[in-house]
Amino acid sequence: MSSQGLQNYNPRSGGDSISKPEVKPVLSTGSDSSKPKPCCVCKNEKSKRDECMLFSKAADPALDCKTTIDQYRSCMAGFGFQV
Repeated sequence: MSSQGLQNYNPRSGGDSISKPEVKPVLSTGSDSSKPKPCCVCKNEKSKRDECMLFSKAADPALDCKTTIDQYRSCMAGFGFQV
């Protein structure tokens, strides 16, 4: 097998190419060109969520930051993104 073949080999797929996870966008009734990118919406909620997770002293930061995580998820859902 050539070095090119080794780079593309995935033992779980049984084939010669690396399988990539399929990303399925949430369907919306509006035009895709008018839909903003996920990185460009809910910036404030995302910052609060990230700060809470990073600086939480709790044993389970996800549980400690559940409120801010839920706020971020609902904000993203408002723009048609499923997080």
